[in-house]
Amino acid sequence: MAERILVVDDEKEITDLVALYLGNEGYEVDKCYCGEDALALIRDENREYDLAILDLMLPDIDGFQICMKIRENFTYPIIMLTAKSQEMDKVRGLMTGADDYITKPFLPLEMVARVKAQIRRYKRYDANRDEIEVKGLSINRKTHACYLNGNEIELTNAEYMILEQLMLHMGKTVSAEELFRAVTGSDYFTRNNNTVSVHIRHLREKIGDSYENPRYIKTVWGTGYKIEKETV
Repeated sequence: MAERILVVDDEKEITDLVALYLGNEGYEVDKCYCGEDALALIRDENREYDLAILDLMLPDIDGFQICMKIRENFTYPIIMLTAKSQEMDKVRGLMTGADDYITKPFLPLEMVARVKAQIRRYKRYDANRDEIEVKGLSINRKTHACYLNGNEIELTNAEYMILEQLMLHMGKTVSAEELFRAVTGSDYFTRNNNTVSVHIRHLREKIGDSYENPRYIKTVWGTGYKIEKETV
């Protein structure tokens, strides 16, 4: 069965163009030109999505609100489309649960590449090593579930991918560039890109990790992040 993607943008030309390129790649695409129609599809129990592409600025409900509504019940990847260059809009999008963002104007083939990378990372798992645990924090790589002391923690796809990389390389420092590549599938990383740090901050909040005295995720200044192995 082909993956289904929700595309929401009030600019019909952009929505139709995105749908055309994704359709040519074999994806099933639902198009919406306003937020209310998008929410109706999201709530439809007969539709299951593998990814959503949301325009930030819509005439009725903005992309931030739609993103938060999706995150109330679903963990599939969300890519934000924005014509704005302000860093705070991108940060806010990531904080509300988006996994990646694309600034207009964009190259359709780059958009397709990012979609493929997000879906691939969302669905992949290693059947030989499904569960990893440290200090009461565990992940199931088959279900993408996260647990803290037996209680499930709701993570976005990006947050899960970062935590998975840190736990897979437990005891070693994982660079911000490597984490960025794991989340976005892109090699276009720059030092002033704060995508990873925003996801790390949100992840720490969810697992109750202290920035000053972390139990799990430690910052290795100028290098990246790490989770120490549990000592006996």
